[in-house]
This record gives sequence, C-alpha cells and structure tokens, in this order.
Amino acid sequence: MMVEVFFSYSHQDEGLRNELEKHLSLLRRQGVIDIWSDHRISPGEELGGEIDQHLESADIILLLVSPDFLNSDYCYDIEMKRAMERHEHGETRVIPVILRPCDWQSAPFGKLKAIPNDGKPVTKHQTLDDAFLDITRAIRSVAQQLKPASTGTVHAESTPIESTSVPSPGQKVRSSNLRIHQEFTDRQRHKFLDDAFEYIAQYFEGSLAELESRNPDVETSFKRIDTTRFEATAYMNGQERSRCGIWLGDSASILKGILFSHSGLGNGNSYNESLSVEDDGFSLFLKPMGMARMGQHIDERLTHEGAAEYYWNIFIERLR
Repeated sequence: MMVEVFFSYSHQDEGLRNELEKHLSLLRRQGVIDIWSDHRISPGEELGGEIDQHLESADIILLLVSPDFLNSDYCYDIEMKRAMERHEHGETRVIPVILRPCDWQSAPFGKLKAIPNDGKPVTKHQTLDDAFLDITRAIRSVAQQLKPASTGTVHAESTPIESTSVPSPGQKVRSSNLRIHQEFTDRQRHKFLDDAFEYIAQYFEGSLAELESRNPDVETSFKRIDTTRFEATAYMNGQERSRCGIWLGDSASILKGILFSHSGLGNGNSYNESLSVEDDGFSLFLKPMGMARMGQHIDERLTHEGAAEYYWNIFIERLR
C-alpha cells in the first residue's frame, strides 16, 4: 500500500503547494506515496466530510506553514489540532513544511523537526527548486520508513513496495495531478517585483555592513536614494573596487524589472544585468537576462533571496 500524504495549507499558498506537488510527482509515480488535498474533492461532495476522512487516514500530514496558515482558523484550530493529536498517539507523522517566514517555533508543532533543512523557509532559498528538492528527499525518507502503513498505527519497519490494490466497491479513486494553470494579474506581478527590490536593498545594506566589519581594509557605502533606487560601493585601502546601482525599471518602457549597473545609477539608461518577473502558470519567479554571466549556467527561477544573492555575487567578485 502507498503511504497517504495529506496537505494542510492555506489557499493563499496555492502556488507553492502546486510546486511541492510537482516535485513529489516521482514518488507518486513510483507508488511510494498517494497525495491528497482538497483539490481532489469532486463537485457536489461535502468538503468537511472528505477532509476529515483523509485527515484521519493519512500516514503523513504536511503542515504547509506560512503567516496565512497561522492566521487560518480552519488550518490552525481544526486541521493542525487534530493532526497533532494523531501524531501524539503514534497514528501519523506530522511534518511542518515552512513555506514563508513566520513565528512558527512557538506553535504546538514547533517542537517537531521542520523542513526544509533547519526550518529555513522555502522562499528564503536561492531557488524554489533547491528548497523543494530538500523537502522531497525528506518526505521520501519518511515514507520509506512508514511503508506499509496500516489503518490506525504507523510502523517504522521498511518493506518492499507492494502493488496497488484494487479499489473496493464504492471507493473513490482519482489522480492527484489536478493542478491547473492560473493567470497572474498586473497587480500581483508589480507587488512581487516591489517586494523583490525591497528585499535586495535590505540584503545589500546588511551584507555591506558585515563585509566591512569582517575586513579591516574594506570600507563600504550604501546610499538609498528613494524607494526605487540605491547605490552600493566598496573601497579597499581607500580605493574604490566595486560599485553598483540597482533600481526598479519603468514598466511602461523597455527598461523593465530590476536593473543592475556597475556604473552606479547614472542616468538610469545603461545597465549590465536585469531581472524580470516570469511565471510558469503556477508561481511567480525572477529570471535573469544573463548579460553579466554570458556563457555561464545561471538559475532562471530565482526567489527574492536568490535574486539578491545573484546581484551580490556580481558586485563582490570585483573585490576578489
């Protein structure tokens, strides 16, 4: 029998949930797990009854943790509470999956080992793929420990994979691959870009301060011009070694996205690299144009942190 995996999540995190399910697809194809979430509820079926049924039968319950998850009365007070009760009785394995930064450590599940590694939020990784690969490997390990799962008690012994049994009469069977594309609005794209720029600005300011504190011969300067522009400079023994200007482009012109120039801000028309907002139908990400890394492999699906690190690496390499 396959190990049943239950997703407890806020619908505000739909895009990240879809990405996680995509990364778990090989486990599903190999017959290791069966994924269940409310996406599998057919029209006309009772929502509460179906959710309760699978919450009671799941071998692994993934809590997809975010500020919206903690804010949801249903996720927190009903699904999470019951999941922890079953976990305490050894009937299931609860795994917190930290999607976005939030104060989750003091929650009832805060005592459990969270994934990705060290509980680092998915959106804080350099790319979403890096985070979800870590999560997938952890779930594979747990699922292999729990196979086969009986009705009611989780066993730690591992056994060979068994063939899928024939459904009993009346038992509903359906694919877990029910994701559908979504259209992102201009507002969502603009907000994603604004948030990314603000993250990059704070990342540079903090990194410059740390760079200076660790290296006696290095001095740095961070100048925040306004909400859409800043300059960063690094001096070694008083001599300028690296400078950059980073700014938000004009969405109405050819200079779109978040732009980077080794010449500083200047007149804002010359740049060495740019990041644009893209989507794969399920989530938004930042894609580098690649001008600063010609001929080199670059990640093309960057999170906010990944984008900040990408630009920082371009800046810092002139000091090395």
